[in-house]
Amino acid sequence: MQLGESSSVGSVGHQARHFAPDADPADISAHLAEYGYAIVDGVVDASTLDQLHEEARPHIEASAHGRDIYDGRHTRRTGALIARCPTARRLVMHPTVVGTVEHFLGHATTVQLHLTQIISIEPGETKQKLHRDQMAFDFYPFPPDYHVQCNTMWALTDFTAANGATHIQPGTSGMTDHEARAVEEIQAEMTRGSVLFYDGKVLHGGGANHSNGPRQGVNITYAVGWVRQEENQFLACPPEIARTLDDDLLRMMGYQQGAFALGYVGDQQDPLAVLRGTDEKVKVVSAFTESNESFQTFVDELDHR
Repeated sequence: MQLGESSSVGSVGHQARHFAPDADPADISAHLAEYGYAIVDGVVDASTLDQLHEEARPHIEASAHGRDIYDGRHTRRTGALIARCPTARRLVMHPTVVGTVEHFLGHATTVQLHLTQIISIEPGETKQKLHRDQMAFDFYPFPPDYHVQCNTMWALTDFTAANGATHIQPGTSGMTDHEARAVEEIQAEMTRGSVLFYDGKVLHGGGANHSNGPRQGVNITYAVGWVRQEENQFLACPPEIARTLDDDLLRMMGYQQGAFALGYVGDQQDPLAVLRGTDEKVKVVSAFTESNESFQTFVDELDHR
């Protein structure tokens, strides 16, 4: 354990790992790769969260409850946070988060925003079925060592065992469901302003809420640049709002070349350029030689034909 880190004992003695807010993203990523999750304490202050909650409150109140037991009949899911809640943009692009995500998903050419959603688990909600979030990709059997997404859950309220803190089966990312049955769960208890990282393969689920108030978390998920986003950012955030945002955030939202030949507009124009009203082209294949050896081999063979 590094200086400034703490731990709490889980249900079977697994030490739920808590990192300090100034932890190295590479260290957070390493723990995430081994156990499928990591918790970083006190990343944002109360005033930031108060502002975000005030921006989100009318949208949360207007959100319907879940339509089935998986979504949660006492759970509200409120999306489109980039457009609706300017403060959420700061969470999306927080340096600790972006650094960890880029390290963890560094095997891909680019990373992108996958979804933004405030999940409000209200009193009376039952425990969610444990699942792996990468099932959204049509249950495609990604190799055990290939991670397609990296999730974050920011504590907008304290996360406690009583109010529905996320359940996690540590280390199950590389296991089959049958093997995972032997792994007991922990709950990701954390204070308001902390953030839970978890990968797309680890078995997890929302907890039951036996308290008198809602458990609210800001679910911001990232994915490799070549997959379809769970939340359609181009419709969730209309162009008239998108044009007011900075380029780094827009690229994270998907206004970029996801990989070679992915995401161009019209006659191979760059999507960010089109949004800005110019006609700059996307990168050619030789610009991707540092992405992986396959691109380098392909370009070398072009040069020696």
